[in-house]
Amino acid sequence: MYKFSIIAHTKAGESIGFVGSTPELGMWDIKKCVHLRTSGDRYPLWWTDTAINFQPSAELVEYKYVRLDAKGNGQWEALGPNRWLPINPETQSSTIVVDDGAFGYLQPYPFGYFEESQVKMPWEPASQGLKIVVIGSSVAVGHKAWLLRGWAWLLGQTLEQKYGHQLVNVSEVGANVSRTIARFTQVVTPQKPDVVIIALSLGNEGLAYCPPHERRAIQRRFESGLQQLVKMTREIGARPILGGVYPNGDYKPEHYWLLRDTHNRMLNWGVPVLDWLAALDDQRGCWQAGISFDPAHPNTVGHRLMYEAIDLRLFDIDKEELAKEKQRFWQPNEVLIYSDNAGFYISACVAEKRLRISNSSQYSYTIASYWQELQTALQTQAGLIPGIYIAKSVQPGILPYFAVQEDGAIATSVEIPPQVDIEYSAVFNLFSPDNSQVLFYDGHLGILQADEHNIWMINESDHEYNIQPMWQEVRLALKAMPAGVYADPLHPDISFRTMMIGNYGLESRVKVPAKSAVLFQYKCKLSDISRVGIIPLGDRCAVRMMLYKMEYDGPAFPFDLTRTTNIADVADMVENRFEDMWNPQYLHYNPDAGRIYHSKWTGLSFAHEVEETDNAVYDMSPVYERMRVRYTARSQRFWYTIDNCDQALFVRTGICDRAGVIDLVNKLEKQCQGKPFQLLLLSPQTSDEFLGLTNVVHYNVEFNPDRMYDDLGHWMYCTEIMRGILESLGISSKNLFWCPPNPPGNSN
Repeated sequence: MYKFSIIAHTKAGESIGFVGSTPELGMWDIKKCVHLRTSGDRYPLWWTDTAINFQPSAELVEYKYVRLDAKGNGQWEALGPNRWLPINPETQSSTIVVDDGAFGYLQPYPFGYFEESQVKMPWEPASQGLKIVVIGSSVAVGHKAWLLRGWAWLLGQTLEQKYGHQLVNVSEVGANVSRTIARFTQVVTPQKPDVVIIALSLGNEGLAYCPPHERRAIQRRFESGLQQLVKMTREIGARPILGGVYPNGDYKPEHYWLLRDTHNRMLNWGVPVLDWLAALDDQRGCWQAGISFDPAHPNTVGHRLMYEAIDLRLFDIDKEELAKEKQRFWQPNEVLIYSDNAGFYISACVAEKRLRISNSSQYSYTIASYWQELQTALQTQAGLIPGIYIAKSVQPGILPYFAVQEDGAIATSVEIPPQVDIEYSAVFNLFSPDNSQVLFYDGHLGILQADEHNIWMINESDHEYNIQPMWQEVRLALKAMPAGVYADPLHPDISFRTMMIGNYGLESRVKVPAKSAVLFQYKCKLSDISRVGIIPLGDRCAVRMMLYKMEYDGPAFPFDLTRTTNIADVADMVENRFEDMWNPQYLHYNPDAGRIYHSKWTGLSFAHEVEETDNAVYDMSPVYERMRVRYTARSQRFWYTIDNCDQALFVRTGICDRAGVIDLVNKLEKQCQGKPFQLLLLSPQTSDEFLGLTNVVHYNVEFNPDRMYDDLGHWMYCTEIMRGILESLGISSKNLFWCPPNPPGNSN
């Protein structure tokens, strides 16, 4: 007896039926088709409620679905071959649900399963038989193979006949490494297996459909999760076997590269791998033609290919050898790597990728590349993997990380003070789902949430990483952390080691040195510090240039790339909230000067808005539109910074007069609405001009952007002067307010 189901999208008044080669299916007469039904909560799934009992003489049934309109007229789902299913008299007493996938997509081989689980007789092991447990996802369950008789079922039949082994399948549809780790002790451990086959896929981790910047994180989490499952298997005294990776119909070239990368690494883990890729792959990461049911699953043919690719000799296991193997893994696996008999020694847990360094002496030791005897011992015995190792517990005065080269030597100089016992673990272990939450990973930079108040930033590259709010993927990834101020507890005074996280993610610049790991710990709420927003007010781009070299720059503000020779114009624009600043009625292009001049504020001009592809003499409309978008966003950042910083520092260069400064301060005070602010004036004139003015600070200096452009040394000299001025005002990377590139409410 058979029930049928299919996914089909229909219009109002339409329905789905199917017709086929037997009397029960109307003998290809659409008027005699079998009608399916759907419901509001299950649409677009259509199904038959009543099971169909085919005549015993039928060995194979062919059929197709039709879309029926309100008048009963039918439209065939597709031309070409028919759907089909085998009729086995042995199964007629049970009900088989036939899942036909999607309307119009004719499967090369059918998929059906028993409506009710089949009762299995208790297994009585033969003297030589082993218990083998399979834990995996839907492919391991047998999905999309006829009657769920997939590769694992076929393997179980053969192993019982050939060796007397029992195969128990505890796989679960949709399982990934996180779910499988969580289930392991409930479904695998009680079985007391001799062998565990771990059969999971990158597809169930979301590789095919995640944003590109998340692919590496998924790959690393998958690999680390597999190794965690291998460890769990050995801890219960069983031998692990890994099911290899396999294709997905939606993989693209980069997916395929990652797939093969993981495949090659798995082959070097010292664990047997069921190598499926060569048997199934079309050399592009997708299934070979005719062997898949849908993008994620093989069909019956594909399952058989997976079974046939398994080397059965893996299961020709000598029980005595297996017992010895169990004993080896039950014994402590910490290996002494080096000892100088003076109280300094290093030991390694090779399987768990951990290194312990102990110094009970009164002397300091330095692990460095030139300590050849130690490095040789590490290379030959410790089994260190390339990458970063981090300390299990961060201790003052001790480097919390070291980097390992491809040859297994430690590349970082690490000072080990007296009376220290510290353990380092490979960052790879952190990617395991039960060890941390991966917030971001691109193959070089990893951001991992160790717990609610601790973040590890891992830089595996040869270059410093400069992380800032304009890096959208990182900024948004850090939204997962509680808002607040996070700082490096070991180096609180180093610049760019204070990280601010707000409701919209990262709100500060952070630096992570090459081949390093930095721990950021929650320090306080954002409201517990006073953040200063630096807002340039012209007269040219000198302030932005110096902030750029100091790396205090963020997205541009309205005056950053303009010339504003008249301070009264600046005051007027601020008072009018920049209305008309980029109004085409007031903009006039001078091709000889290469500048756009403003007729309302005659001291205002623009030099960076006309691009080489523009024909500005004849058509300024593209320039006007570009300016509208740019300056609307810059204006919104200006007001967002004033509204959201705790203090504002407005910076103005160029000669100015006392009356103009008083006017500007009055208008800034009105816009700040009681918020603390200062106006920093930087101009080559005496400070006496501005004595007694509230909120005004003046420095008699000249910052000429033209000279800076021509002379990098002068640019850096000016930058250091500017840095000193800001420090004198109490402003550093620890309390700088960073405006997001697109403030909330900004659609540009």
